Amino acid sequence: QVQLVESGGGLVQAGGSLRLSCAASGRTFSFWYMGWFRQAPGKDREFVAALSWSSGSTRYPDSVKGRFSISRDNAKNTMYLQMNSLKPEDTAVYYCAAGQLRLGANAWDYHYWGQGTQVTVSS
Repeated sequence: QVQLVESGGGLVQAGGSLRLSCAASGRTFSFWYMGWFRQAPGKDREFVAALSWSSGSTRYPDSVKGRFSISRDNAKNTMYLQMNSLKPEDTAVYYCAAGQLRLGANAWDYHYWGQGTQVTVSS
């Protein structure tokens, strides 16, 4: 059973930084794809970043490109999302996800989800 546990959320001022972690267990993730999504109140879940665990290839939407960076630590089976230059509109619950299909930007590309961690950016 795959388990994903996010941590690192919190309250930060605009312009600040946070690093989210996603600890993965239950599988060998060498050939998996990992993603970060976020959901603000009243809005749809939004793609934030994706990573190929084997190749290290990444993918970002324009809204976070240049500010957010996804990475992984193979030894710790942990994925990270470094978020810099945070804006109030980045406020949301952030979810990590895992799947075996593709380096996708859609929620249906991923089969397993964490419980989410709240990120709040004050202006």
